[in-house]
Amino acid sequence: MRLKDEQIDRLADRILTDLTDASLVVLRGDRSRLCCCIKEVIRADIAAEERLEKDAEELLEKTLRASGGGAGIDRHKMLKMIKAKLAKERKIVL
Repeated sequence: MRLKDEQIDRLADRILTDLTDASLVVLRGDRSRLCCCIKEVIRADIAAEERLEKDAEELLEKTLRASGGGAGIDRHKMLKMIKAKLAKERKIVL
């Protein structure tokens, strides 16, 4: 899922606010620094998911070519299965 920078900013701020309001974390330093760390984690997660999507599509194309074009194969269902398998191997939660 592609998020705009301002959406990531709001999401990170909301996560930090919710954690502090619920007394799950106590801020000892600069709030903006911690918020930046949360943003980096969110961006890294999005990048990992995008790589997973790209790799799944490449693997699907390779599989379909190897099977002679994949006539009669539900491309969407096969892509979903490949993504699930790759996500499990890479320990990514979709």
